[in-house]
Amino acid sequence: MLRSLRRKILTPDIAETRLEKRGFRVKDAISKELLETIGETFLSGFAYAVEARRPGEAEERLEQVPARFRGFAYEGAGMGFAILDCLTFGDLRRTREFLGGRGLHHNYMIYVGIGWAMARLPRFLWPSDARLDPLLLWLVHDGYGFHQAYFHTRRYVHEQAHETRFRWPAGQDRYAARAVDQGVGRALWFVGGTDVDRVTSLIESFPEPRRADLYSGTGLAATYAGGATEAELLELRERAGRYAPQLAQGSIFAAEARIRAGLLAPHTEQAVQVLCGTTAQHAAEVSHETRPSAPAAGGAPAYETRPSAAADGAPAYEVWRQRIADRFHSFGGVTP
Repeated sequence: MLRSLRRKILTPDIAETRLEKRGFRVKDAISKELLETIGETFLSGFAYAVEARRPGEAEERLEQVPARFRGFAYEGAGMGFAILDCLTFGDLRRTREFLGGRGLHHNYMIYVGIGWAMARLPRFLWPSDARLDPLLLWLVHDGYGFHQAYFHTRRYVHEQAHETRFRWPAGQDRYAARAVDQGVGRALWFVGGTDVDRVTSLIESFPEPRRADLYSGTGLAATYAGGATEAELLELRERAGRYAPQLAQGSIFAAEARIRAGLLAPHTEQAVQVLCGTTAQHAAEVSHETRPSAPAAGGAPAYETRPSAAADGAPAYEVWRQRIADRFHSFGGVTP
């Protein structure tokens, strides 16, 4: 009964995921159902986590979620375990146990879920970054940015609020703002209801220096969540213009996340073909080939990289993203 009460108290109202409630664009009935199912599945995963005695119990329920939506359930569970850990000063104990089990195959989504938790918690309860992978911790910012754009759309999308003082981890405010924008860009796919004209118009309304990260997030969402036809994806690629490599980079991250979890779906394969000019499997291989082995001291990448990235003081995660983008021509096509 106590765990059931905990679930009831902590789980957000499912009505909050309805497009009309959020004021998001409704392109058609199919895309509306898709986006709302994603929201419902996320909340189901959250509820499984906060009601579970231990992560393994939640995993059994998460594995029953249909493959197309299972990653979103793991993302919600990541938020749930992080919320419990932070509220009980658990030092991410449950979350790290979750990442050590079946969650290992969904680690990207779970890290994003931690960012959702941080968006809901006062800063004094935020977890220490020392407990997280120094390469992947930027996905936490992605999750935070998605949450803010999804639930505080007026401020973060229409008024274009910019998290320039996101002091986590310490001393990384400059890149943290960019990583948050990647999450905002992912949320724009939902805010725009998968309507390419609406989504790209929103991106183009932002200051030019922010658009590369926004397009990266949009490419990830269009590929992982889906909701666009081949013709619409072609339009998205054309509208991205000079940011097509960043769009492709986000698409590649999505392909790797789905393949890593064994959840590759036809809509992901199609999106990668259009946005990247290659197969999802090859896209995942590109991600693996360019991934740093480990960050060096001070967050620098553990391999030689583009001078522009090094001079900018970018963390290894950003260098990874740049290397992927560099493998693609302006309209897709992977380079040898």
